[in-house]
Amino acid sequence: MSGTEIITPQQDEQVESGQSKRIAGSLAVTVLMGGPSSEREISLKSGKAVAQALEHMGHDVVQADIGPDDLAALDRGKLDVVFPALHGTFGEDGAIQEIMEQRGIKYCGAGPTASRLAMDKMESKWRFLQAGIPVADGGIIDRSDKKELHSRLLDRLGLPVVVKPVDQGSSLDVIIATDEKIRETAIEKLVEKYSRCMLERFIAGREITVGVLGEKALPIIDIVTPGGFFDFANKYESATTEYRLDIDLPKEVYRQVQRAARQAHCVLGCRDFSRVDLRLDAKGRPAVLEVNTIPGLTSRSLLPMAAQKAGISFEQLCDQLIRMAYGR
Repeated sequence: MSGTEIITPQQDEQVESGQSKRIAGSLAVTVLMGGPSSEREISLKSGKAVAQALEHMGHDVVQADIGPDDLAALDRGKLDVVFPALHGTFGEDGAIQEIMEQRGIKYCGAGPTASRLAMDKMESKWRFLQAGIPVADGGIIDRSDKKELHSRLLDRLGLPVVVKPVDQGSSLDVIIATDEKIRETAIEKLVEKYSRCMLERFIAGREITVGVLGEKALPIIDIVTPGGFFDFANKYESATTEYRLDIDLPKEVYRQVQRAARQAHCVLGCRDFSRVDLRLDAKGRPAVLEVNTIPGLTSRSLLPMAAQKAGISFEQLCDQLIRMAYGR
């Protein structure tokens, strides 16, 4: 993507409206949080943080714990825009976005189609491949598949291999199998739980993530974890996980990583914001793993952390996102 505008730590420029040029007048905003997914508790934290940030910016904010069986929060009389801080099922799979589209409600973030694509890690991988975006080799094991299909996939990917759900977030149930026994146990466990699972060639190297805001890539975050894997425990429980924004990468590699992240965001049809997770191998070659359409949204989360590096406070970030949605 020639001509792509990318933000690096070395540049002084800010994301457009990054310093949050205040538009006169507050907006009536409903922040959706909680929901029915396995990431409910994380969503509640994100939602509360977003609501507090928007209140600080002078907006009229209502917090709503919402689910498929209770959509009353969307019936608010005065409602300018909805900020969905719903992680996982119902929030990132396009379900709540479809409902809001049907009701003509303006909301932050990806639409129904982009949300569904990003949630399905295998479908998004095919889209990336078709667009020439580098990815880790992978495939699906389904309960209904014949054994010879499994064997061909296992032989192709080798060991170690990543075994994970196709459509879950927060690295839930992700296992790095280093031998055949661990691999088979992991496959059996996930197929039993989800009816299918995804296998992906393990890329030894650095775990990195890139936030996308508007149409620009934010500074890269290098994630350093105990054991080298950013699993659920290292994301939310470990006190030793490090997030490095001042990372030593050649300028061209830095830009290549950001370009791949922005391309992944655009290929799926995302808008406003996302966070793209990648691996960077020992030769400095990036591989896109997935796009998170509603990433963690507390002041300590990765997207806000990258925005802060670009000169955008958490309050300014949340304000900018609702302004994008309201302007559509």
